[in-house]
Order: sequence, then C-alpha cells, then structure tokens
Amino acid sequence: MNDSSWGALPRADYVGGWRPSDQGPVSAGPTYDERDAQQTRPMPIVPDFPDAGRDAEDRDRDAREQRERGAAPLSGPLFRDDQPDPASGPVPTPPSAPPTAGRAARSGRAAREKKKAGRDLRAAIGVGVGLGAVIGASLFVVKAVFVGVIVVAVVVGLWELTSRLRERKEIKAPLVPLAVGGAAMVVAGYARGAEGAWVAMALTALAVLVWRMTEPPEGYLRDVTAGVFAAFYVPFLATFVALMLAADDGAWRVLVFLALTVISDTGAYAVGWRFGRRRLAPRISPGKTWEGLLGAIGFAMVAGALFMEFLIDGGSWWQGLLLGLAVAISATLGDLGESMIKRDLGIKDMGALLPGHGGIMDRLDSLLPTAPVVWLLLVLFVGSG
Repeated sequence: MNDSSWGALPRADYVGGWRPSDQGPVSAGPTYDERDAQQTRPMPIVPDFPDAGRDAEDRDRDAREQRERGAAPLSGPLFRDDQPDPASGPVPTPPSAPPTAGRAARSGRAAREKKKAGRDLRAAIGVGVGLGAVIGASLFVVKAVFVGVIVVAVVVGLWELTSRLRERKEIKAPLVPLAVGGAAMVVAGYARGAEGAWVAMALTALAVLVWRMTEPPEGYLRDVTAGVFAAFYVPFLATFVALMLAADDGAWRVLVFLALTVISDTGAYAVGWRFGRRRLAPRISPGKTWEGLLGAIGFAMVAGALFMEFLIDGGSWWQGLLLGLAVAISATLGDLGESMIKRDLGIKDMGALLPGHGGIMDRLDSLLPTAPVVWLLLVLFVGSG
C-alpha cells in the first residue's frame, strides 16, 4: 500500500514541530508520543456480512435453504470502504422475496432443463407420422398429387427463406417471381425432364432481375443475388425429386430417396448421442460429431443395400452400398449448409410451422442437396426408367 493512502499527519503531531525535510534522516528511537502512535495505527478490516462471526457450516446451510426457497442469498461488500456513505441517507435494503419466488424459480429451472433436452419429442413424432402418411398416400395413389406436395413445400420454403432474409439482413429477395418460377420448375421437370427444369430456372432468374427493377436501385445486386440463390437452393434442387418421380418406378425411387435420408439422419443422431465425442464442425453445428457421421454412413449403407436389392428393378446390393454412402455425406453437408445460413442470420429455426421440427426449410435441409445425388446415381445404376 502506498504511503499516500495512509494520509499525512498534522503538524501538531510531530515532536517539537520538526519535519523530516528539516532534520534529515530519522534517528532510532521513538520520535512521537506513544499514545498518538496507537491512535494512528490502522484498524483491521472487518467484513460487513449480516452473518459475520458465524461458522462456515451455518452460512452454507442458510445459503442452501435460501436457494431452495427461491430467495437471493444474503451478501454484502467485503470491506467497509464499499459501504454507502451514511451522510447520503439510509442504506436501502433488498426487497424480500415473494412467497411464489420458490415456485417460480423451480418452474424456471424446469423450463431451462426442458429447453436443453431439445424439441418436443411427441409433437415431432406426431408431425413426422402425419407427413409420412400424406407423402405415402399421394406417392402411390396419384403421382400428380405428389407433384403438388412438392410445389407446396417449395413455395412455403421460399416464403420462410425470403422472410428471414428480410427480417435479419434487410435483403429483399422478390417472393412472387420466386414462387411462380419455383412451381414452374417442379412441373416442368416432371413433364419435360431435365431440359424443362433448366429452362424454367433460367426464366425464373430473369424474372427476379426484372421484378426487382420496380424498386429503388439501392441494394439491387444484393437482392437479386439472394433471389437467384433462393431459386437454385429450394425449387431447382427439389425438381430432381420430380425427375425421379417421372420414371416408371418413380414412386419407389422417391421412397428410397426419402427413406435413406431419414435413416441417415436417424443413424447420425443415435450414434452421435450415445458415442459422440469429437465434434465434426464446432463453429457451424456443435452437436454434430465424427462418430455421428460414421453412424449415418453405416445405417445408410445397410439400408441402401437392402433397398437397391429388393425395391429397385435391376438394382444390386453393392450399388446400394455406394448409394447409402453418398446419401449420408450429402445429407450431412446439406444439414451443415442450412446451419451455416441460420448462424449467419442469427436464428435457430427457419420457421415454426411444424411443431417439434421448426419450419419446412428445417426439414428440407438434408433432402434438397441429396435429391440430385440420388437421381444421378439411380440413372447411372439402373437408367432413367
């Protein structure tokens, strides 16, 4: 501690009125009255706790009881210098905890624990079963109805993506030309094949450029770039599902595509939850692990071998192994890509349309990049049908 922190003694306290500057070095022996020395000796610092003087066990027991009741533990400054100045008025006392504080604290802890546990599992299962029923019924009854299901998913996904871009980044990607062009892409892909899908994609990009010209030029490049990206990311990739559906055994091809993607995600979750230790991409998705990726690959390869052997005409088990491997990798990359977008936007989910799942885009993240991979491999293995 510096000498200045002790303060200077008044002139009257010096013996004979001498000062160190006048007398030179201080000689040995007492130089001032012993009683004055006692008065200028510093006082020990005393903690100002309400329970000062009690032993540690008593204080710990009281702190536990206060936490159980939901009240804030008693605390205070460690030194008297931290106390408010008495001249400034009475020291305010903390308000007492209301009777319901304990219940509120417990309910808050329960809510936090539920949040940490993840999504509502029952709602997620219910929504998943409902979507599966709609997809199965439309897929194997009338193919055109399933094309309508793809169109609805594309339009809702575009609405979610453009809405989040506008809210979080003030990017105005035009929804109307994207929705119309996206629906046209899916229908053209089913009716006219890959050439029809490419033509519709080009026309959609042109429509985005023209539509945005009706607004001020500020941010034009940013908005049209986001619009073209959205057109490619959602409807164009979804068009490959329609291309698979157009084959003679298109319903089975689409079923294999959907089932393999779901099985890959399930294997990643099951193995990663039980054995996951090493993070795959901590900056993008901290929950994903290398062990989970291996689980996705293993599950998808086994399922792919079975599906290609028994569900696809002309397919072989070894082709299914390669198909499962490709699906596991593309589904993981698609999930990471969606997570990258959401982290850039600062959101957890793209929407809240599906209880327990988030939005439509949160379910399409693995499916969209996997669709062209499955379509291409099936064409190479068994033909376009």
